[in-house]
Amino acid sequence: MKKSHIFAMTALASALALPVSAHEPGGCLDDLCHLQSLVGADDHAGGGQATPIEARRYGSWGIDTAGMDTAVRPGEDFFAYASGRWANTTQIPADQSSYGNFRVLRDLSEARVRALVESYPKGDPATGGDAAKIATLYGDFLDEAAVEALGAAPLQPFIAELKAAPDKTALARLIADRGGFGGGMFGLFVSDDQRDPDRYTLYLSQSGLGLGDREMYLRENFAPQRERYLSYIAQLLELAGWEDPKANAAAVMALETRIAEAHWTRAESRDRDKTYNPTPLAEFDRVAPGFPWQAFFEASGVDQAPVAVVRQDSAVPKMAEIFADTELATLKAWQAFHATDEAAPLLSKAFANAHYEFREKFLSGQPEPRERWKRGVSFVEDAMGEAIGRDYVALYFPPDAKAKMDDLVANVKLAMGARLDALDWMSDATKAEARAKLAGFGLKIGHPDEWRDYSGLEVRPGDLFGNAMRAREFEWEYRRSRLGKQVDKAEWGMTPQTVNAYYNSVKNEIVFPAAILQPPFFDPDADPAVNYGAIGGVIGHEIIHGFDDQGRKSDGEGVLRDWWTAEDAAKFEAQAAKLGAQYEAYEFQQLPGMHINGRTAMGENIGDLGGLTIALEAYRRSLDGKPAPVIDGFSGEQRLFLGWAQVWRTLWRDDALRQQLVNGTHSPGHIRAFAPLRNIDAWYEAFDVAEGDPLWIAPEERVRIW
Repeated sequence: MKKSHIFAMTALASALALPVSAHEPGGCLDDLCHLQSLVGADDHAGGGQATPIEARRYGSWGIDTAGMDTAVRPGEDFFAYASGRWANTTQIPADQSSYGNFRVLRDLSEARVRALVESYPKGDPATGGDAAKIATLYGDFLDEAAVEALGAAPLQPFIAELKAAPDKTALARLIADRGGFGGGMFGLFVSDDQRDPDRYTLYLSQSGLGLGDREMYLRENFAPQRERYLSYIAQLLELAGWEDPKANAAAVMALETRIAEAHWTRAESRDRDKTYNPTPLAEFDRVAPGFPWQAFFEASGVDQAPVAVVRQDSAVPKMAEIFADTELATLKAWQAFHATDEAAPLLSKAFANAHYEFREKFLSGQPEPRERWKRGVSFVEDAMGEAIGRDYVALYFPPDAKAKMDDLVANVKLAMGARLDALDWMSDATKAEARAKLAGFGLKIGHPDEWRDYSGLEVRPGDLFGNAMRAREFEWEYRRSRLGKQVDKAEWGMTPQTVNAYYNSVKNEIVFPAAILQPPFFDPDADPAVNYGAIGGVIGHEIIHGFDDQGRKSDGEGVLRDWWTAEDAAKFEAQAAKLGAQYEAYEFQQLPGMHINGRTAMGENIGDLGGLTIALEAYRRSLDGKPAPVIDGFSGEQRLFLGWAQVWRTLWRDDALRQQLVNGTHSPGHIRAFAPLRNIDAWYEAFDVAEGDPLWIAPEERVRIW
């Protein structure tokens, strides 16, 4: 990738000054973050002797000053000012499609997990506890010779079942959600009920597209992606031993195009007012005829559920009709392709290389595949992540780190309360509800207090594919079995070694795994201003998700209900629309016609602006009326804004950036480094940004929500 300053990567539209969730892809950052008993001492994953791997520190006070380009004026290009030298001297690793500080921490976490996993003694997984299971899973993944010798054999039983299916009812049973490979038009998951947060319920959502978003099928500028996808479908069908792969690939592509036409947009699918549609299971044949619903629910093991909450209610009947209209042979080929595509990384090189060439290299521009050990680490984390997390926490999360984070979060919450009190656009009635919601915010820092029990997961030596299937089935059964039961409020949606954070609206809580509490996000020994700009901004971001365009639709108990006055909602929405238009105005010179979707990324953009605003408030309050020290010529507020900007330093390959703009719900990281600052008066004052500077927005046009 050619590296250059932000204005070579991203140009501002001419209308920038006109009125117009914290994290890189990956993980379950915000909104409905979905993903136990106690584990006995004999079942602990430990027993290895991994040597701790230390995190890198940034400068002497938390900022990489050597990576800045102070020859650039902050008001001209703040990304370049904060990270220009870094951008011009950093190469995206060949096995990555983008690179930045999130990736740096993910690499660190990955290396730490590798050291842990490789330290576990090999043993009988039937008697050796979690350590032996993890060692077996990892060792079998690394045994390329054994995988190569099997070729397509592990996949063939499912392919044979597909071919033998006599009708669509039998097919629906085969593709039911129970943890296997592949999938169908509809996805099932079990999670907290948005209207009854103390109970688990069943959700049903649209699915079925191998290219991800409907836009990939319907917009003319994605014709090259569709053409290459068609070849990929045929390639995998041929590898799987499916007859007439080219003709069947064309039929599969036509089917998915019809499904895409029925799908809701990403923006529509994040609207909580419209995505909660409880439907009795017995009513599905009436409201969405054409699909074998009862067979599907029975085979998934959820037929005892009284209702399923349908997320895209107008799309489901159209998709059921498409299923009814499509020839059985095409439906079988479609499922054969999806099962092969999903299983390919666990099969021989012919499958794995085909998957890489299309998914990573073509779609995301990644020049080389990830090393096998890295893919092995991802595999064992997917299967037994919390078991590894126990040992990760013991090595890398000392108790004093949690205490310092508790203090930071408490200060940011107080700042949010102060901002609420000072709002001049919100009525007293809505403020009272907002204060109650803020007071009820839950907080989880570092790791769970109770850990998953993996004793029921069967792991067999020398059976990589079978172990992957059993791990998926184990996870599905764990979630399926909770239908109708009381919600486990202590459960986490991420493992401790995950570099991410999230807000869960149904539990009304913010969660910060241990792995993100590292420099440059959080350094207990760094300048406090930098910590407030970095992890403080992320804390604020997650708090604001409780009050963004969708989070505001749940109350302090996590119940989905409208607690805003109509007048307050209208004022909020006007400012949100103005913010969305700002982001949509950014242009990407290397990707003509591509823009940020302001509605899809709305919650994340509001989170960034509001989060940084309350982090600034919290920092000011932490000074207790005393002046902030000047360090290396930088004022306290300058250091805070630099802390934010350097967290979001990101380089992209063109194809990866395209994928992020189409399939992602977050604005690209290099945009997030500066875009929210343009609406914060203190940033202009800190860096002497003036009218005429490219990043200037007139005071009356700045978005002011929180």
